[in-house]
Amino acid sequence: MKFIHAADIHLDSPLSGLASYQDAPAELLRTATRDAFTKLVDEAIGEAVDFLVIAGDLYDGNWKDYNTGYYFCRQMSRLNKAGIPVYLQFGNHDAESEMTRKLILPPNVHVFETRKPSSFQVEHLRVALHGRSFKEAATTENLAVSYPPPIPGWLNIGVLHTALEGNAAHANYAPCSLAELNAKGYDYWALGHVHEHAILQQAPWVVFPGNLQGRHIRETGPRGAVMVTADEAGIQAVERLLVDVLRWHLVEVDARTAVTLNDVVRLAGKAFEALMKDTPGDRYLAVRVYITGKTPAHGELFGLESQLRAEILGQAAALGSDRLWIEKVRIETEQPGETGDIRARSDAIADLQKFLDEAPRDATLLASLVDDLRQMVDRAPMELFQAIPEFQAIRNGDVAGIVQAVSPGLLAQLAIVD
Repeated sequence: MKFIHAADIHLDSPLSGLASYQDAPAELLRTATRDAFTKLVDEAIGEAVDFLVIAGDLYDGNWKDYNTGYYFCRQMSRLNKAGIPVYLQFGNHDAESEMTRKLILPPNVHVFETRKPSSFQVEHLRVALHGRSFKEAATTENLAVSYPPPIPGWLNIGVLHTALEGNAAHANYAPCSLAELNAKGYDYWALGHVHEHAILQQAPWVVFPGNLQGRHIRETGPRGAVMVTADEAGIQAVERLLVDVLRWHLVEVDARTAVTLNDVVRLAGKAFEALMKDTPGDRYLAVRVYITGKTPAHGELFGLESQLRAEILGQAAALGSDRLWIEKVRIETEQPGETGDIRARSDAIADLQKFLDEAPRDATLLASLVDDLRQMVDRAPMELFQAIPEFQAIRNGDVAGIVQAVSPGLLAQLAIVD
């Protein structure tokens, strides 16, 4: 017997922070969550699984575009024709959705109740699935404690959308503990809500499949569901089923050996070659590049994020790949020498070093900077606030940190000119 456990699909979720990038693969990004779900249904049919479990957050909040729901119904109809039932639990995002409340789903889709826990029995497999959907988005009560006892001699599966012991990265919805899950006596807990894949234990199995498709740079690496195999003795295997179509990555380029900007660009190209070699050829790659290390190129890189990104994009294009997109380039390098090397000089750069050291504590200077910078920020388009975090700091009047961050690079750049 085989079944697929998926969660956190977030159909048609917008991929945020991309409006300011004219070269972004807009169509692929727009349809990524649907394409990943279509691949999941393809896998379910191709593997002839016995059923599919969706542990919450099928939709993505209060969407009123019924095309999202119609798409889901079409995919469920494909499973219906293949004789594959679906057991669907609504999570916190589904509870906000207009479609959750009104769409009539195909007959093979079985939805867990919201008022109390409910169970579905698959007689020929001797499998029982127990769960409860969210009625309200902010469901902070412990739902697991009221789940029914297991059916003796059957394979019992608990379906639960939960933060599980207050996972810090996600809202504390339907919190519970591993001890409480163990006490239920189920064989497998099909969890959702936490977007990172995790097998927390195996007796009983407690599994977060992770979300189906990464939606932004904080959701890096492979994404998908899990394939579960069982027999009369219980759960035998839980294996990842990767169905993402676009994969987010952080690439760190160690620039310690670089002397010029061109050297940095070549090092980035080598990093891309390694990444593409390690990634299946049918996945598109969205990459954020971090340039790090104490490097002689530090001064030349100061303030050139846009130029460096353009050069690195060219390096990606030179690889002959149409599946690599550079989302952003961050310069986090340092000057190889010590700050004291500049202070020891008897020139204007040394004087500037002293001035910049004192600047974060100079209230008058900071107030003047805020006035000047706010004029620029107030005219900037709203999407730049997502792409440039410093804009919000300027609007809040907090520029001391910005002064501290840019000072080393500014001094290094001037030292090169000198």
